[in-house]
Amino acid sequence: MPSRSTASEARPPADPRLLARWEQYIAGTRSPAGTLVAEATTATAPALVDLFYAELLGDRRASRFLDPGQVQERLKPSLRRWLLQLLASPPAEAEALHRLQEHVGQVHARIGIPMDLVGRGMRLLKQRLYEDIRARARDQGQALEAVILVDALMDLALEAMGRSYASSRDAAAELDGSFRLFSLIQNVSTERERQRALLLSWENALLYALTAEQPGPVEPLLLSRSEFGLWFMHKGLASFGDTAETREVSQLAARIDAELRQRLPAADAAARRALLDDVRGWAGRIRHLVAMMFEGIGDLEAGRDALPRLLNRRFLPTVLRREVALQANTGRQFAVLMLDLDHFKAINDRYGHETGDRALQHVAQLLEENTRSSDYLFRYGGEEFVVVLGSVGRTEAVAIANALRRTLEQNPLPLPDGGPLPLTASIGVAVQDGPPDYARVLARADAAMYQAKRGGRNRVVVADGDLPEPPGQRALRR
Repeated sequence: MPSRSTASEARPPADPRLLARWEQYIAGTRSPAGTLVAEATTATAPALVDLFYAELLGDRRASRFLDPGQVQERLKPSLRRWLLQLLASPPAEAEALHRLQEHVGQVHARIGIPMDLVGRGMRLLKQRLYEDIRARARDQGQALEAVILVDALMDLALEAMGRSYASSRDAAAELDGSFRLFSLIQNVSTERERQRALLLSWENALLYALTAEQPGPVEPLLLSRSEFGLWFMHKGLASFGDTAETREVSQLAARIDAELRQRLPAADAAARRALLDDVRGWAGRIRHLVAMMFEGIGDLEAGRDALPRLLNRRFLPTVLRREVALQANTGRQFAVLMLDLDHFKAINDRYGHETGDRALQHVAQLLEENTRSSDYLFRYGGEEFVVVLGSVGRTEAVAIANALRRTLEQNPLPLPDGGPLPLTASIGVAVQDGPPDYARVLARADAAMYQAKRGGRNRVVVADGDLPEPPGQRALRR
């Protein structure tokens, strides 16, 4: 089975300035004012929770994210626990408390809850707490100290949430942009050859100019002014992203232009030949790097998994967010299938990794041939695959899952010696029928898949009711 990344491994380090503030105000909870805050929070928590969600449910924008049943069963108890942990529990470690707020911000970003709604709810919570604190305080000074403590802790929580929210939304927007660019690249090999030809054309033009008696003006000869240079600046960088390769290409291009500007105007024929030799060496390195980048965008970085040629997991959040939005706008449900090949380690151990790779390619091809053109297929990692089915309900999703399971079972991998290698899969099915959090439907499909494996493999299990949590915690890249 593939290793599970934890959410903490995917998080950036906490801001030390925020941690210092948390330490400062956590220390304040040990004071008499902190005790007063804890008493007031414990006593008023049910009323605070009711007030918060009454306000949110009264805003029409929240109807996409909240329904009364979900609020009563899941969200009110969750908010109550959060209030008590922030204001009424024994002092916690600053980083643990900070990470909790970051997690809340990530969830809000994933679902798309407007931050102004959260800020409005926090303001109402503070106002209601202030009233209870004043009623309980022994004097005005203690009340003021307690109010300041509540204000500081809740503002710090909102700041940490907002920081995490913004970071998650920015990452999601960047990924969405990459997906759009990927979807425009219909033939990566054709584009790669085109750019290689453009780079060679620039080299030939430079060669002609530097070997002529009069090289002419420098600016038209610059790599940044060439068609290849313009493509790399406006589209290449956006497609490939910030990588070691793109940074090196940018540095080499800048060096070529700088050397041309500095050395060409006063150069004699011998100096121009030396300059040409240097430039051709740097251009050769650029050709090599660009070839590497196209291999990456064709197989991994642009979304195609290198082995079975499916979408890889980095675009799964983009697709699931779109399906969540489509469901909100049209009412059409979607489903996630989590598929794991049975006994894959035994295949690698007995037949070798080359046969294991062929088995993955075989499964990928069968999935492509037996799903609809509107479905998305992902290599999730190792021997796991994810299928996102749009516009389906439970009955159709289960039927598709069972059809895929039978197809794999009935189409073994042909071995070089002519014998068949049986392949089966355990499949978990989850239909999006709850809150608009794509991580939840994915986790439910994951848990259902583990139930299928525990139940004997080569079967389909639907995520109904309370399933055990899958081992580890899934951490999607935002």
